[in-house]
Amino acid sequence: MSDQGATVPVDERKETARPARPPTATGSAWSRLLDSGAGRNLGLVAVLVLLGVVGVATADTFLTSANLLTILTSASIIGVLTVGVTFVIIGGGIDLSVGKVMALASVWATTVATQSYGPLVMVFCALAVGAGAGLINGLLIAYGRIVPFIVTLAMLISAQGLAERISDRRSQIVTNPTIAAIATTRLFGIPLLVYIFAAVVAVGWVVLNRTTFGRRTFAIGGNPEAARLAGLDVKRHTILLYVVSGLCAGIAAIMIASLTTTGSSTHGTLYELDAIAAVIIGGTLLSGGRGTLIGSILGVLVFTTITNLFILNNLATEVQNIAKGVIIVVAVLIQARAQRSSATG
Repeated sequence: MSDQGATVPVDERKETARPARPPTATGSAWSRLLDSGAGRNLGLVAVLVLLGVVGVATADTFLTSANLLTILTSASIIGVLTVGVTFVIIGGGIDLSVGKVMALASVWATTVATQSYGPLVMVFCALAVGAGAGLINGLLIAYGRIVPFIVTLAMLISAQGLAERISDRRSQIVTNPTIAAIATTRLFGIPLLVYIFAAVVAVGWVVLNRTTFGRRTFAIGGNPEAARLAGLDVKRHTILLYVVSGLCAGIAAIMIASLTTTGSSTHGTLYELDAIAAVIIGGTLLSGGRGTLIGSILGVLVFTTITNLFILNNLATEVQNIAKGVIIVVAVLIQARAQRSSATG
């Protein structure tokens, strides 16, 4: 038998041995940067800087310490909700109920009977209501096998109705001085609400990035069937994710009750949409499996700063909502483009 390899022309052998041509350096590096958590976060920081420049140019009071603290305080409550929503979305779910669960928890914690037992019982009540609502969501999704969108939408409606029933559609005044003082207390000139927000973010970051619970969240969000075959209890973990989201709603309930000195069924209207939007522009995939908590918090700050700019410049709320909608669409388009580039690169 003749040697087949000896008949191959020299030029063809060279062509065969030649490695595949790498993708364009500029395009590859740019797509990798956009697809990385650090790149997305840097982009959001750049947006915040740009908004700051616009604020300085259009409003003399934008860079004052009082206004910056107002932005941070406004971001605190939605920011706490966003921490829980980030966990849920990275885990492959969605939670539309957090805003009204927060309202229900605020109402339940500020009834006359609950306030008579003192601040600790009020806090426990708010956390228990939030965790209970999350538990119900998780059970129906994990074991009832109902789509998360439907379950949490039903919880949103039910929590709204229950809050209205308990409060008789009236605002309940916070008479407990300890709870009322949370929003007025300052440490080193910074409101206590901002410290609570920072503490929730810090705990959430550690849990998501430095614990087994966080790794399982990414695994289940990325491919729940593969996670199940690897031995993870997907159903139990799904339930825990919604309980975490509910607990964050309970914490936010105490914060908003202190800030407004009321518990009301009107609290939290559209907060769930702001939280989800912040998570999206922060780089978390709606399909799950990828995201960063820092990106979500930067998203909250972007939206809060935009709202502040519109207020300082006396611009209409409708225009503000249009601007937020455009930002969400652009963020999703950038995500999709980065995913296509990384897949083909």
